[in-house]
Amino acid sequence: MTGAPSYGYFEHEADIGVIGRGATLADAFVAAARAAFAIMCPPEGVARAARIAFDFEEDDDELALVTWLNLLLAHARERGLVLGEFALARDGRRWHGEAWGEPWSAHHERGTEVKGATLTMLSVRRVPEGWEARCVVDV
Repeated sequence: MTGAPSYGYFEHEADIGVIGRGATLADAFVAAARAAFAIMCPPEGVARAARIAFDFEEDDDELALVTWLNLLLAHARERGLVLGEFALARDGRRWHGEAWGEPWSAHHERGTEVKGATLTMLSVRRVPEGWEARCVVDV
């Protein structure tokens, strides 16, 4: 895939479908995280003041996407952070994720809270441009 990873959305009756695209699987997952967190707050206004890091194990790419998004949401909620930047690496079935952001404050534009990533319409696949990762997030 040429250019930077990108994200988008797709129609879903009650919740929001997020799509991440990238040259690599990790890039697509990072773009999906940007999509999910951009629902809550525009990432351009989020400073890189705090870092979270975590590891998880998952063989299945689709379940790894849901795990990645839900761990990001859980860590951000636990620490009261809004996140705007993400990184992910894979070594076999082991994944290492990182994210940066800052504590929520009055200067952040608040969108819709994302409660969690679901298995609904879950898909991780190769596309001609690289990878595409999609799922519905509960809002």
